[in-house]
Amino acid sequence: MKIENLRSEKKADRVRVTATVSWEDCGRPTQELYFETNEEFADDISCNPHAFLVASTISAMHHGEERVFMDAEICPELRDGLITAMALIRHWFNEEDRKPIQIEVKTRSDVLTPHVRDSAGFFFSGGIDSLATLRANRLNFPLEHPRSIKYGLLVYGLEIDDPGNFELVVSSLSEIARDAGITLLPVYTNVRFLDDDWTFWEDIFESSVFAAVAHAFTQRLGVISIASSFDIPRLHPHGSHPMLDPNYSSSDLLIRHDGIALSRLEKTKLLVGWDVALQHIRVCNITDRIQPGMLNCGECEKCVRTMLALSALGVLDQTRAFPRHDVSAELVHRLNKTTFPFYGELLAPLAEIGRHDLVRAIEHRIAVYLDREPGLKGWTKRFDRKYLHGNLARFRKAIHNRSIWS
Repeated sequence: MKIENLRSEKKADRVRVTATVSWEDCGRPTQELYFETNEEFADDISCNPHAFLVASTISAMHHGEERVFMDAEICPELRDGLITAMALIRHWFNEEDRKPIQIEVKTRSDVLTPHVRDSAGFFFSGGIDSLATLRANRLNFPLEHPRSIKYGLLVYGLEIDDPGNFELVVSSLSEIARDAGITLLPVYTNVRFLDDDWTFWEDIFESSVFAAVAHAFTQRLGVISIASSFDIPRLHPHGSHPMLDPNYSSSDLLIRHDGIALSRLEKTKLLVGWDVALQHIRVCNITDRIQPGMLNCGECEKCVRTMLALSALGVLDQTRAFPRHDVSAELVHRLNKTTFPFYGELLAPLAEIGRHDLVRAIEHRIAVYLDREPGLKGWTKRFDRKYLHGNLARFRKAIHNRSIWS
């Protein structure tokens, strides 16, 4: 892979930085990779080669490229981190035979932007994880502290790819930004389409994409936080992980994986009493189900899971972010997908408020998820849970993940 022709250009009321990405070994078409923001943030974005290198290296390894070449100088800290990230990914997904690609770049000895080393930001989606990162930061860091968050990056082209919906999200999250005293920085990119396979994104690509976006803004940012999806007991190989994300740092940008000490319910509890956040929670990605003017459909798995947590905490009726103020057992029973590690912690608080209908529905859905296979396959799963503590399932998942690379 070659990364060439780095350039900046103005498009209407936006500023874009672009590089040409040419695949050498896998036969994929040449792509114009870009990062873009509104004109008011023109001084904050730059043609930082780190942004294009971080985005491309993991995807190049995935597609069997022999090298990544770029005629630019990069930080040796980032180069070492990319080598570590590739080794970690290969180990996690049983690809020890796949060689890490060669990173053919020059290294530099200076720091490009030492004056912004203490400017902190985070990725601001409006979901529970990102809101908890912002809330915990405001509660634990004085505003004058160098790690006090000043910027929230909202990215178009990742899970949001509808312009109208994106503008609605920008408008909604701007209310939270004003209340928290941060600047909302909208970013537009096609970086995920270096490989748009969703499984690859979730398992491997996620934090390298976030890191690439952040590196494009090192004129403004010195520290960026990526909110964790999982707490410590539930950590597993994933595209964003505390062992993986910091490897995409450089001398210009520190990347933090934030929030692993808190469960999803504990993160939701952080938002109780913060009315602006409760009114503008955005967890839903099913845009074709969302009613006009709403941010969440109120029916998908992520919506129902969040509504259950808000119900357990006694605040669902205090938010306008969802089209309904109650969760029925029927909604839980209709779920086709159960992210069951997040549901167990809801049982006790729901029982405490007398929602035994929801407790029974959740327990049923977990049982269906765990025991849906009949015959020998179902028996094997039950035996694994009872006597092998899930080790067989983890082994099977590791074998399954090998197909990601094929």
